[in-house]
Amino acid sequence: MTGDHQTLALVLFSAFVAVTLGITTWVSRHRQGSAEEFYAGGRLFSPLENGFAIAGDYMSAASFLGISGLIALYGYDGMLYSVGFLVAWLVVLLLVAELVRNCGRFTLADVVAARMAERPVRIAAGTSSVAVSVLYLVAQMVGAGSLVALLLGGSSEAARSWTVVGVGALMVIYVSLGGMRATTWIQIVKAVLLMAGTIALTVLVLLRFHGDVNSLLSTAAERSGHGMDFLAPGLRYGGDWTARLDFISLGLALVLGTAGLPHILSRFYTVPTARAARRSVVWSIGLIGSFYLMTIVLGFGAAALIGPGEVRASNASGNTAVPLLALDLGGGAGSTGGTVLFAIVAAVAFATILAVVAGITLASSASVAHDLYSSLRRRHAKQYSEVAVARVAAAGIGAAAIGLGLLARDLNVAFLVGLAFAVAASANLPVLLYSLFWRKFTTRGAVWSVYGGLIPAVLLVLVSPVVSGGPESLFPGVDFHLFPLQNPGVISIPLGFLAGWIGTVTSPEPPDEARHAETEVRALTGAGAA
Repeated sequence: MTGDHQTLALVLFSAFVAVTLGITTWVSRHRQGSAEEFYAGGRLFSPLENGFAIAGDYMSAASFLGISGLIALYGYDGMLYSVGFLVAWLVVLLLVAELVRNCGRFTLADVVAARMAERPVRIAAGTSSVAVSVLYLVAQMVGAGSLVALLLGGSSEAARSWTVVGVGALMVIYVSLGGMRATTWIQIVKAVLLMAGTIALTVLVLLRFHGDVNSLLSTAAERSGHGMDFLAPGLRYGGDWTARLDFISLGLALVLGTAGLPHILSRFYTVPTARAARRSVVWSIGLIGSFYLMTIVLGFGAAALIGPGEVRASNASGNTAVPLLALDLGGGAGSTGGTVLFAIVAAVAFATILAVVAGITLASSASVAHDLYSSLRRRHAKQYSEVAVARVAAAGIGAAAIGLGLLARDLNVAFLVGLAFAVAASANLPVLLYSLFWRKFTTRGAVWSVYGGLIPAVLLVLVSPVVSGGPESLFPGVDFHLFPLQNPGVISIPLGFLAGWIGTVTSPEPPDEARHAETEVRALTGAGAA
């Protein structure tokens, strides 16, 4: 990229970072000592504000960069991510949003522990929440590295590495100083910027084809090199039974995983009532739904105007399709319009990454402090406040995400998020649904459900083609893969539910009927909710 691109994009990057650091500094002047203020922002946000923040938290680099890139490379099959991410919100709205707000205080473990023995349940749920969060963070780090590599000409590995480190440092600052209130406002600003940028690009793509969607699709098919197969199922997930099963596995993970994401569940605690939580989800569905429809236009627009070959040459996983599309829509390389539009899109994408990593880091540090630390600390040891522990945990989680982000920098960000969704759907969703809806569910069932989904999901990923055995694997030079699917959801999600059932029916202690009745009344009516 030219010096003009670099200068303008870096100016816009710096402007957004300056604004968000300003928000964080302003919020840090207010009292952040209480757990409710740090974890939930004092529960002061309106449904509209929280709806924009949820959308900002959910519309990640995987959505803006990864999904559009997959559609540009694989056509119809790439749209599975757009459809799956959107349909998942119906599960959240209908099954968990209001009930989670009524039953919990700050984390997923609060909901489960409301009617169980707290210590083992909190340790299990906290562990799974941190695992999901770190996987999700890795995807954002990879997106940041791909973006800056494109900005600097695609050849600077050092720049990509330093970008990952820089994003990690910023997210620790946001969370440590500003807590949930600063994170929420950063996400709201980011959601507005992302929607504005996506609408502008979508309008420009449609104008280029005079509003003729058929022309857009046929041109994309012609340039793809696959003809009309580009617009039909099977280009990425067709062929043998393994690819078809992978397709089903990914779909299950995307649709069921959202309801188990810790950073999404924690957003329901930032509003004053369960009704406000439900209205927040309605607002977010409107924003997220329109956004994912536009990513389809952007993906096929990149295929039609840039071509899958050029997209793949820039980044093998397609992560840079949207910035390249912006460059072309603005007038091409070297033009003033192309420079401006490319820089704006790059800055919006970078803003997206910063906002999402802040939300995930806050949720995972809350799990460490509120669930793991409070359960594992020794009774007579020196006691530290949960907020202080959460701030330290944010730094540790940031360091882990940086290391894994450097390792996985060549994988598609939407694909990486699919793995995080699979772990969330396997470990968190079964225990959450059982706790809310099964009267006979026990502590053993809860613990077995979490580990029965988490351990198989992680192990199956480690012995899958994601890690070894293929040219796109983390370690392409070795082959120790035993599991043929790239996404473990079709195996690990049923195992999570099965383990919870087996643990419950073999449990020596009877379920606490009184606590379940109390939890049920609280979940359905909001009586006694924090």
